[in-house]
This record gives sequence, C-alpha cells and structure tokens, in this order.
Amino acid sequence: MNRLTIRTRLTLLYVVLFTTAGLALLAITYVLLKRQMQVNPLDPVQLLPSIEKVKNLKELREVLVAKTQEMRAQTLTDLLTQGAIALGLTLAVATLFAWLAAGRALQPLHRITETAARIAGGSAGRGLHERIALVGPGDEVKQLADTFDAMLTRLDQSFDGQRRFVANASHELRTPLALNRALVELAITQPDASPDARRLGEALLKVNERHERLIDGLLTLADSENEPAERTPVDLADIASYVLEQLGSDGPSATSLLDPAPVTGDPVLLERLVQNLVENAVRHNTADGWLRVETGLDAAGRARLAVSNTGPVVPGYELESIFQPFRRLGRDRVGGPSRGLGLGLSIVRAIANAHGGQAVAASRPGGGLTVTVTF
Repeated sequence: MNRLTIRTRLTLLYVVLFTTAGLALLAITYVLLKRQMQVNPLDPVQLLPSIEKVKNLKELREVLVAKTQEMRAQTLTDLLTQGAIALGLTLAVATLFAWLAAGRALQPLHRITETAARIAGGSAGRGLHERIALVGPGDEVKQLADTFDAMLTRLDQSFDGQRRFVANASHELRTPLALNRALVELAITQPDASPDARRLGEALLKVNERHERLIDGLLTLADSENEPAERTPVDLADIASYVLEQLGSDGPSATSLLDPAPVTGDPVLLERLVQNLVENAVRHNTADGWLRVETGLDAAGRARLAVSNTGPVVPGYELESIFQPFRRLGRDRVGGPSRGLGLGLSIVRAIANAHGGQAVAASRPGGGLTVTVTF
C-alpha cells in the first residue's frame, strides 16, 4: 500500500467508501422492505366485507387485484419515505468519512504550504534553512516535497555564497584602501609638496574615504542579514538619546520623544540602525528643516522607533525602492557632496529583519519621510 501513488490511494479510498455506502444502503432497503411486507400482509379479514358482495369468481378476482395494488402502493410509499431518510443518513456518514480521509491525505500538502508561507514571510535569504523533510511513500506529494527541499538547499547555498563573497571582498578591499590613504597622507604632508599636489591629495582622500565608507556599509549589510548570535536587553530610547547627542549643531533642529522601548538584540547593530536613520534624515533634509525621533511601545506592546524629517517629496511608489541596496531617488535627494551611498536604509531593514522586526517608510504631507521600525 505504501508503494501506491496518492492518486491510486485516493481512488481506492473513495471506491471503498462508495461501495460500503452502497452496500449499507442496499441492506437497509432490504430490511425496510422485509419489515414492510411483514407489517402489511394481505389480511383475509379485511377482505370479508368485499367478498360478501362478490357474486362470481370474476368479481372476486377484481377485488383481490385491487387490494393487492393498494397494498403495493402503500408499501412503496412507506419504502420511499423511509429509504430517503436512510439515504440521507448514509450520505451524511459517508461525507464525514470522506472529509476526514481527504484531510488526512492532504495533510502533507498543508505542511508544504505552511513551510512555504513561513519562508515567504521572511526577508530575502532568511528562513531558507528550513526543510519539509516529508516522510512517507514515494508518491506525488513526496516528490513535490523533495523537489521543494532541493530548491531551498540551492537557494540557501546561493544566498550564503553571495554573503560570503561580499564579506570576503570587502575585507580584501580594506587593506589596499588603508594603504592608499596612508600613502596619500604621507605625500601631501611632505614639506616640498606643491599646492597642486596637496589639492589633488585631498581630493583623493575624499574619494578614498567614500570607498572606505562603502566597504564598511557592505560589511555591515552582510553581517546584519544574519541573526545575532548573542542578544542583550537594550532600550531604544537610550540608543536614540546617545545618537542625538553625537549630532552636530550645524544640522537641522532635532526634537525627540523618547519613551522606554526595550528590545533584545545586538547593541552594536541596533545603534547602527538608529544612526543610519538619523543620518539619512539629516542628509536628505532642507536647509531650514527639522527632524524628530520617537521611541516607545505601540498599541500591541511592541517596541517602536520612528524618525521623521522634512525634505523633498517622495512619491508613494518609490517608498519600497529606497530600502534596496544602491537605489537612490531623484537628484534632489542625492545631489551635492554629501550624497549617500545608497546603503543606509538597506542596512536599517536588514538589521530590523535580523531582530524579527520590520522597517517601513511613509511620505509626509509637504515633503519628507517617516521611517518606522517595529520590533
């Protein structure tokens, strides 16, 4: 039986159910008919009034035929009524057993669906370590589960290889960038360095600094996509207060409403999350703009961090794209020497996802954004 396909097993199952139901109905019909014949026999006493009026054998035959037809009609009527009740009960019992049997047969499919839903509900590359590992006969459902597991294995290996490549490449690029910076600084600090050489060296240092920040962002992004190995209780309000203290006075005016928002996670990554949000709000702001940082608990009791700012209008259809790596919006948001690398909000979402939270953005009326992170 375990070697049969699920299609064959379902076919045999329903054949057995319908055969059993038919036999049960046939037996019930036989019992009802037998009972009805015993209850309504052709009683001679009932025929006496009619027989007394009979004058010859022909009339007697007609009386017997009429009484027989009357009894047959009554028997069929009773049988039809009681048979319909028996049929309804038989169908109800058969439907119940068929429902239970179908649910048991489709249980592996529910398991596959639940696994796929959990993986789809996570961020890219997270949850791919899960496997269905279905145990049972090698039918169509088992083949589907095994194929799904094989696909998850390849995807998991692909995402892990991508993260390892980014991390390894970033580490390898750090050394030459640090060497370039040291050589340029040494060259422009020489007493005999010309003004043109110093200006060129300062420009090269800015380019080198930008590349170092890019490498640092790539490393952080690769690390933040993995779940923290060790978690520590921290308060988002304390982290936000510390980040705001480091904010320079030449930026936009900042206000805060820092209520306790306890979470459990990696303090370094959570600090980077808040820092990226504040730096993004400062970088993409207007000259006389403002930013506001709020922490606390939402209606469901979850820790919440929200950073709002003034700035250019962001279309609603662009809100998801700003969380993708190296995706920037129009020139009004990225122009100027202080433009970002396109990794800030990507790192924010990756850190939030690694801590079981989510990061969403909403446009503000008149311009600017409100980025909310909920844990």
